[in-house]
Amino acid sequence: MKMVKQEEVSSKKTSMNRTRVVEFVLLGLTNSHYLEITLFLLLVIAYFFILLGNITVISITLVNHFLQTPMYYFLRNFALLEITFTSTFIPSTLCSLLSERKMISLPGCFLQMLLFYYLGTCTFFHVATMSFDRYVAICHPLHYTTIMNSRFCLQLVLACWAVSFLLMFPPTIMIVQLPFCGPNVMNHFYCDTSLLLQLSCTDTGFIEGLMLIVLIIIIPGTLIVTAVSYGCIVITILHIPSSTGRKKAFSTCSAHLMVVVIFYSTSIYRYIRPAQRGGQDSDKVLSFFFSVVTQMLNPYIYSLRNNQVKQAIKKSMLKAFSSSPRLENVNTGVAHPSD
Repeated sequence: MKMVKQEEVSSKKTSMNRTRVVEFVLLGLTNSHYLEITLFLLLVIAYFFILLGNITVISITLVNHFLQTPMYYFLRNFALLEITFTSTFIPSTLCSLLSERKMISLPGCFLQMLLFYYLGTCTFFHVATMSFDRYVAICHPLHYTTIMNSRFCLQLVLACWAVSFLLMFPPTIMIVQLPFCGPNVMNHFYCDTSLLLQLSCTDTGFIEGLMLIVLIIIIPGTLIVTAVSYGCIVITILHIPSSTGRKKAFSTCSAHLMVVVIFYSTSIYRYIRPAQRGGQDSDKVLSFFFSVVTQMLNPYIYSLRNNQVKQAIKKSMLKAFSSSPRLENVNTGVAHPSD
């Protein structure tokens, strides 16, 4: 009888320990209070430019009929994706920088993790899709409108969202079902899968292996598509007879490649490795680069540098600030859209 009671007590203790963790402590970007204020201001500025740039891209490409092309269709979807992706962690990080209690509830952590990795996966597939669109436009211009028709573009975007969900949903659901007995401290500014796996009080070897396979499919897989597309684009540009045309094309292409290199290099180093190496300060720096810095650069490099977008913005500003369409035509010499 005593042995049975002892087993019951020990099983109850184990059960209590397994349900003890109800929230996690996120150490954030820094432990210094003075640096927290500086980082708060920098992150506010970065988030402002992310929202401003992407909202501008969405609104300009919607209201201007000459921007209703496949390229701007993908850029508009990409801008919407960037807004939702960064909104999964930047507002909570800003609150954490101003708060002494840097806690996140267990359900809140799981939700943030699911959205972060799902939307982050969509970002990789969208980058690959946009590179394929540019490949068709530059390397096969005569067949561009036939290949990149509205139906195919919609299918590509829906495929990005659907495949991302199918890849990320199974491992994240497995992580949600793991028991967490303590400790509950994560050296990060958002709920990271590798750190959650380390904090679980059960064997996570299978999930770690599954996550590694999924990430290899996502990151190097989309990188191959992106690299091949841009490689073909570069070869085509080199055959352009006009030196001015080559310089213009290389200027645009090099800016895209710069963002792609930063995005993929930091992502590969951060995630294509065993989970046991997570939790270092360098991980937070890498995560900050691919989740904040590249997201801030994307709308300005992919869209707002484009001459068509610049003209559309100027026309919209002239339309907004002029007292009447007639005054706009007389004073600025810009033809009214209805003319």
